[in-house]
Amino acid sequence: MIYHDFQGLKLSALGFGTMRLPVLEDGSVNEPLAAEMVHYAMDHGVNYFDTAYPYHGGMSEVVVGKALADYPRDSFYLATKYPGHQISASYDPAAVFEEQLKKCGVEYFDFYLLHNVYENSIKTYMDPRWGIVDYFVEQKRLGRIRHLGFSSHGGVDVLREFLDYCGGEMEFCQIQLNYLDWKLQDAKGKYELLTERGIPVWVMEPVRGGRLAKLSDGEEALLKGLRPGEGIPAWGFRWLQGLPNVTVVLSGMSDMAQMRDNIQTFSREKPLNEAEVNTLYSVAEGMMDAIPCTACRYCCDGCPMGLNIPMLLHTYNDLKFSPTFTVAMRIEALPEDKRPSACIGCGACAAICPQGIHIPELLEEFSQALDKVPKWADLCRQREEEAARLRAQGK
Repeated sequence: MIYHDFQGLKLSALGFGTMRLPVLEDGSVNEPLAAEMVHYAMDHGVNYFDTAYPYHGGMSEVVVGKALADYPRDSFYLATKYPGHQISASYDPAAVFEEQLKKCGVEYFDFYLLHNVYENSIKTYMDPRWGIVDYFVEQKRLGRIRHLGFSSHGGVDVLREFLDYCGGEMEFCQIQLNYLDWKLQDAKGKYELLTERGIPVWVMEPVRGGRLAKLSDGEEALLKGLRPGEGIPAWGFRWLQGLPNVTVVLSGMSDMAQMRDNIQTFSREKPLNEAEVNTLYSVAEGMMDAIPCTACRYCCDGCPMGLNIPMLLHTYNDLKFSPTFTVAMRIEALPEDKRPSACIGCGACAAICPQGIHIPELLEEFSQALDKVPKWADLCRQREEEAARLRAQGK
C-alpha cells in the first residue's frame, strides 16, 4: 500500500468510501459482507475510512463503526461529516455530532468534514445563527476532532469564498476529481486554488461512480495498447498519482472484487507519462458530447434576463453526461429568474453567438431535463424517511 504523509500521520493513499456499501434486496446494508470488506481493507494496508451522516439512511456510520471496533482505535483513521448541506428549518451541530460519536462507537473522529459546501449550503455554514464552524473548531480544541476540513461539489468561486471565510481552520478539502471533471467541472481550477492556499486535497469520485471504470471497446483498446497490464479503472487512479497535492483517494467500493482490484492498483505508484495523460484527455473529450460553448460571453451582454448563459450551457453538458442531483443542485441554488427556465426565447443570444449555437432551444431542453432529475429537497426528505424507517425496525 502507498502511504502519504499528512501532518506526521501515515495515511493510506486509498481510502474506503462507504457511500456505496453492499446492500440486500430490501435496500439495507449487507452488514456481514461490509464487515468482511472492512477487515480485508485493514488487513491489506487501508487505514482511512470515510462515512457520513446521511449515507445508507444513516446506517453507514453504524456499520463501519461496528466493523472497526474489532481493531485498536489507533490503528485506523475514521472520517465522517456534518450534514449542513441538507435542507432543514434549523441546524443543531452539537446534537448531530453527539449522535455520530454514539453511532460509530468512538470518542473522537480522526477527520471531520463539513459536508458539501456548495452554492446553497455555504449560506448555512456561514450563518451565525447556527455557529457550525465555531462549534466544530471547539470540538477540535477539545480533542474530539483531530483534523477538520470540508467537502465540496461547488464551483471555484464557492471554494474561494469559503476559504476566505474560514480557511485558516480548514486543514483539508475533499473534491470530485477525475480526468473527465478536470475540464467538465473545472476540477483543475479547484485543485489549483486549494494547492495555492496550501490545502491538501482528498479525492471523491475518482472513477465517476463507476462511469470511468468501463469505457467503449475502442477506448479500452486504445488504453490497453499503451499499458497492456493495466485495468481500465486503474487509469483513473494512475492519473491522480500525477497530482502531488492529492493525499487520499476515496473509492466507494461495493464488493470484494472492487476492493481487491483497487488495493492491487495502490500497491505501488505508476503515474502516467505526458503522452498517456494526453491520450486520457482525448478519451474524456470524446465522452462529453459537448455543446461547443467557448465562454466568450457575447451572449450575456444582450440577454434581457441577465442569464449566465455560458455557465448554464456548461452545466447542461455535465447533466447530459451524468443526470444526477449533484449536477442539478447547482441550478437549484440559483434564483428562479436566473435558471434556464427563465429564458424568454428572444434569440438575441443566438444571433450573436460566434459558434452558431441555438441557445434558446438548448436552454429549453436543459429545463425539461432538469424536471426529470430528483430535487435535492425531495432526496433529503426521502433520506429522513428512510432513516426513520430503519430506526423503527431497530436497525
